[in-house]
Amino acid sequence: MSDERSGDSASPLFVLPDELAIDTDVARRVIAEFIRGQLRQAGFERAVLGLSGGIDSALVAYLVAEAVGADRLLCVLMPYRTSSPASRADAEEVVRRLGCASELVDISPMVDGYFGRDDLPGAAGPEGLDASALRRGNLMARMRMAVLYDRSVTWRGLVVGTGNKTESLIGYTTLFGDSACAFNPVGDLYKSQVRQLSAAIGVPEAIIRKAPSADLWPGQTDESEAGFSYPELDRLLFWRIDKRRSVEELVALGFERATIERVDRMVAGAEFKRQVPPIAKLGPRTAGVDYLYPRRRPGSTRP
Repeated sequence: MSDERSGDSASPLFVLPDELAIDTDVARRVIAEFIRGQLRQAGFERAVLGLSGGIDSALVAYLVAEAVGADRLLCVLMPYRTSSPASRADAEEVVRRLGCASELVDISPMVDGYFGRDDLPGAAGPEGLDASALRRGNLMARMRMAVLYDRSVTWRGLVVGTGNKTESLIGYTTLFGDSACAFNPVGDLYKSQVRQLSAAIGVPEAIIRKAPSADLWPGQTDESEAGFSYPELDRLLFWRIDKRRSVEELVALGFERATIERVDRMVAGAEFKRQVPPIAKLGPRTAGVDYLYPRRRPGSTRP
């Protein structure tokens, strides 16, 4: 396992497992063409994304700007009243460096209007005041996506996803929240690879270094909540999913059996999040089952 270092710091910028290292130049070319192709196929020229101040959304902002130009990108900052001011500052720095359009939408009135605040019930009724952090976090994610899809109308652009492969596999995502999008440029990159590509494309070092967090409640971090370090989890997923190694083979590679079994349960339990909703088949050609076409047929033009 290698430590990747910045040019002017003695401390590691991030930890990159050797087997997960990618050719970042090739990845950038592939992703740039993917972004252009998705926009072109759907008949759009612009893109919009939620910029949290974290590494995933920052990387996607840089990738979109590189692919189609910063003038065609809208970044929407959507803090809640308990969100970290540092996260907002990091997001604003990304906007400043890219020179793209941005908007600030405070989602606090939306979330508090449902759950309530200061002993005053909201639309959810009195029980909403006692909602768990998980419930509140899920609603925040879905409110943010509602804002993005509204802004996609006014900006006339597609909503770009920012979730990585690690999150998708273990289910660390909110269905119809942060997982919702028109297309996702980084969905096949493990978190460790997101860090590698971020360093290559010029994402601010402060964003690459900080502990990943969905910023759904004060002090929350991805790794403390999940109980894994990303390099460890990424390696396990790589050998289990990409290389299709058995439990016994993973044990031989040094992984603990209990950890392997736990990750297996997480991956299996999150399968429903990775698939479109199943449809009861009654007719001869069922949308999504037999009736399958690209987003727009080749050669078609947008009305």
